[in-house]
Amino acid sequence: MTPPVPEIPPRLTDPRPVLAIGTLAFAIATVAVWLNDSWADARPVCLMGLAVGLLGYTIFAIQRRAARRGDKGAQLGLD
Repeated sequence: MTPPVPEIPPRLTDPRPVLAIGTLAFAIATVAVWLNDSWADARPVCLMGLAVGLLGYTIFAIQRRAARRGDKGAQLGLD
């Protein structure tokens, strides 16, 4: 008989801090890269990092709104 698996604490499954910190880090990197012309090759990477962070938060916000409304296809546990 296998022992019951404990639930992961909600603070470890919340994507908001990861999205916020990652997007903030790419924003800081973008400013640093834009101010230093020798790092001009990294500008597209920084901009894409910002775009992916914003896209990730947008998808999370849409899923959370759908979960709160009780939509059938929404993810569970995003309240």
